[in-house]
Amino acid sequence: MQYQNTRARQRSSSSDLLERVARLASGSAVVIFSSSSCCMCHAIKRLFCELGVSPMVYELDQDPNGKGMERALYKLLGNSPTVPVVFIGGELIGSMDRVMASHINGTLVPRLKEAGALWL
Repeated sequence: MQYQNTRARQRSSSSDLLERVARLASGSAVVIFSSSSCCMCHAIKRLFCELGVSPMVYELDQDPNGKGMERALYKLLGNSPTVPVVFIGGELIGSMDRVMASHINGTLVPRLKEAGALWL
């Protein structure tokens, strides 16, 4: 698992934050926006690691723009919990419920393979 320090700018507009989320989300095969103290975030990171995926993780509670990025993610998700939020291949998958549903119905692993996050 890779953790990224995203201490870039201190203040950003809403559109800047949405652009930043999109840029970060497309930077790796699997990207997780997380909070270091969130148990659901821990569970989702663990799931991907157990599947053999090394996601890029952005801990929003450790980023100076983290609150703004959470608001941007909230807009993208349409009133779902803001963390964890998972992107695969730059595409928004969603939060914990969407990822787990995808895992249970068997569509998660093929999607990870398609994005280049898994080779087997």
